[in-house]
Amino acid sequence: MVQAFFRLEGLCMEWSYGIASLPGLERIWEKNIENNKGDEDWVRWRKEYIDYHMSGKSKSFLVSLDGEPVGEGTLLFEPECRTIDGRALLADGRTTANINALRIEKAYEGQGHLSRLVKLMEKHAGEAGYQRLTIGVEAHMTRNLGIYLHWGYDEFVMSEVEDGTLVLYFAKNL
Repeated sequence: MVQAFFRLEGLCMEWSYGIASLPGLERIWEKNIENNKGDEDWVRWRKEYIDYHMSGKSKSFLVSLDGEPVGEGTLLFEPECRTIDGRALLADGRTTANINALRIEKAYEGQGHLSRLVKLMEKHAGEAGYQRLTIGVEAHMTRNLGIYLHWGYDEFVMSEVEDGTLVLYFAKNL
């Protein structure tokens, strides 16, 4: 767990970045479902991502503020993960993993928290023997695309229409 302390107007705020505990993972998914009321996909994704994390098919990471998760990201390792859907170019279980479900609460966007989290995820993947990471971005999300390119995810891997939206995939060698 990486921790950072910031003082803001006399308040001490403790930020932490690390591998998700089961309670932390359950809490962030409660928030995701609450923020997407009525969309049953989020309920299904909650079960899938927690199962993947617990089985070792993925590793989820959290950004927390004073112990409360406010952001997340997941490294998907196995091509059998539903999001990967057998596309070994994105995750092959040996040398290539995929950064997925990267998000943070709106109030904390643009403050570098996801950059810190991605660096931690890259470090973890490298230590686990992965040599390459992939990341996807919806083509219309140009701000995110710019961020990913800035982080070094600048090798185009593939594009695909998913649920009616064009998604571009990029890679970075570790």
